[in-house]
Amino acid sequence: MKVGESTQFQRVIGYFHGTIFLFSIIIGAGIFVAPKGVLKYSSLNVGVSLSIWAACAVVSMLAALSHAELGTTFPRSGAQYYFLKRSLGPFIAFFYLWTNLFSTPAGIAARGLLLAGYIMQPFYPGCFVPEMPKKCLALAILWCLGILNARGVKEVTWFQTVSTAVKMTVLGFISVTGIVLLVRGRRENLARFEKAFDADVPDASQIAEAFLQGLFAYSGWGVLVRIAGELKSPSENIPKCVVTALTLVALIYLLVNVSYLAVLTPKEIMSSDAVAVTWMDRVIPSLQWAVSLGVSSSIVSSLNCTIFSTSRLWYMASQEDLILLISYVGFTDWIQLGLMMVGLLKLRFQEPNLSRPYKVRLPFVFGTMAISLFLVLTPIIKSPQIYHIYVILFILSGLLFYLPFVHFDLGSTYFNKITCFLQLLLNVSPADDIDEYISTGGKVQKNPPATATKK
Repeated sequence: MKVGESTQFQRVIGYFHGTIFLFSIIIGAGIFVAPKGVLKYSSLNVGVSLSIWAACAVVSMLAALSHAELGTTFPRSGAQYYFLKRSLGPFIAFFYLWTNLFSTPAGIAARGLLLAGYIMQPFYPGCFVPEMPKKCLALAILWCLGILNARGVKEVTWFQTVSTAVKMTVLGFISVTGIVLLVRGRRENLARFEKAFDADVPDASQIAEAFLQGLFAYSGWGVLVRIAGELKSPSENIPKCVVTALTLVALIYLLVNVSYLAVLTPKEIMSSDAVAVTWMDRVIPSLQWAVSLGVSSSIVSSLNCTIFSTSRLWYMASQEDLILLISYVGFTDWIQLGLMMVGLLKLRFQEPNLSRPYKVRLPFVFGTMAISLFLVLTPIIKSPQIYHIYVILFILSGLLFYLPFVHFDLGSTYFNKITCFLQLLLNVSPADDIDEYISTGGKVQKNPPATATKK
């Protein structure tokens, strides 16, 4: 690259590929692990469980459409960070980076552990997979995916295409089989749905926890805002991709959950370490290996998308229970989303003339804020857990780094040298100043040089 030449991502992702990318990253580990968590916090109430899955789809759509305004107003990759810095200040932006430094690898750890469990389950029929071999395999898988992403985009694209095709085949088979079983009308298949709401009704804190489990399965809808700098016409395509992908995902999730419950009782689902494998063992035992392979492909497809979209990440090996790990990730994610909605409102009044090609309605924003408060505060007030304290302490610990190194700018010369060395070592270059770009009428426009270069 020539000296003085700018470095920019090309806008090559359109509506179709954006929808496929969003569809691939959402459907992963969640649909195979979250049903257990949703049932647990729904007090094994089938009707409440299915209602929560449907409600999670509505909540995700509401939040995703509100969140989409960020990517359309600031159509640049990494728009969340710039938006928070501009609307709520540098500390909140630093908090966003600080929590993502650990919460994103925590989500990857959850999927890596689940993937390893599904791969090893056929070798341990009728019992739980040992923890140590499962963790070692999960770590090896993440190393392999890291190497794959380092080889280049073509290899990632090829791998993603194959794994997505496999996971859609498996989910389609599970969904269709469930419908067939219900249409055939076996008494044991229909009994759980005829008395769906007869079990105990969960309290408010349990419902909040169940929502966090279900929303984990829908997580990933914000990825298009993260890569907005590579989308064609982001103001038009981000909302369209979100509506299309989440509608399809919601339909598939409901059908898969109905299929699970048509074959397995809630107690059997709770006792299973791999729900889809147990389901196949009951329906067609000889094909248990096939569904294990398909589920693994589904998880690794979403996992690979996450690693690809977030560049370099660290693997955080967790010794917590998988359901608790999902609660932790959901807890921090909804704190961040609530702050983004506050920033969105502040920017609406602070900069009313800012070009907004896509402008979400305020009831959507207030609804997302209310849901965020409910999901974050209800578990703390009704049934406080020790991990809530850990999360709050972890967030506040960011001050130990923010105050000396960002606010007071101590050791900036030293860190600038380290940054320069790492850029040369890893063959990367600094991005252009994000203030150079604004969104005008749905198009990306560069500000005049005098404005863009002003310090």
